[in-house]
Amino acid sequence: MNLPHKLDRSLTIQAAPATVFRFFQDSDRFARWWGPGSTIDPRPGGRIYIRHPTGVETVGEVVEIDPPGRIVFTYGFVSGNPIPPGASLVTITLEPSPGGTHLQLRHDFAEANVRDEHVQGWRFQLSLFANVVAEETFADAAALVDRWFEAWADTDEAHREATFAELASPAVTYRDRYSMLEGFEDLLPHVAAAQRFMPGIRMTRAGEIRHCQGMVIADWSAGTMSGTNVFQLGPDRKIAAVTGFWS
Repeated sequence: MNLPHKLDRSLTIQAAPATVFRFFQDSDRFARWWGPGSTIDPRPGGRIYIRHPTGVETVGEVVEIDPPGRIVFTYGFVSGNPIPPGASLVTITLEPSPGGTHLQLRHDFAEANVRDEHVQGWRFQLSLFANVVAEETFADAAALVDRWFEAWADTDEAHREATFAELASPAVTYRDRYSMLEGFEDLLPHVAAAQRFMPGIRMTRAGEIRHCQGMVIADWSAGTMSGTNVFQLGPDRKIAAVTGFWS
């Protein structure tokens, strides 16, 4: 194939490469970010079928697959317009990064105008992809938030410290109207002080969480007080940062 025109797109997904690559190896996961009915046969020569929510169908064939770092496949439209089946080539590589996984996509085309038509399509589709990976990676986000709130009311110092170690990164940051904390060396004595000066106060989640791309928003109440916390989750599935807003 003569494919002189390329489209490049990259982004960071908050999950390990092996986790991200599962979405190229399992048809159920593949369909989550393309559309119901989409399938992939993850082997050289395997068929790729994509049924977009609009009903548009595209097909391809796996050219190369090297878990969890690389997949190459052809891409074209069943209708033949604007790309016949087999007439363009997609290469996706995954590399570990401090934020999780750096994804690099390259799509090679025969015509520049067809490439340009796909710029926004890939921007949109990869955003969906990152979000479905995050939804699976952080499927227990609500429970994580609940345990965070519960730990603030735990009066057993050793148990409280162990809980925070399970839930959060040692370098976790916490900020609200009364706090500017960095790491466990700040957080743990701050929680102890909060218990001393506000004995019996217990925060509980109010309503469902809102989650997007590893960012979680959770409303809370504690007696006559209430507010909202924003949690940033890391690729290790631990809390990396919390910002609190008081109502």
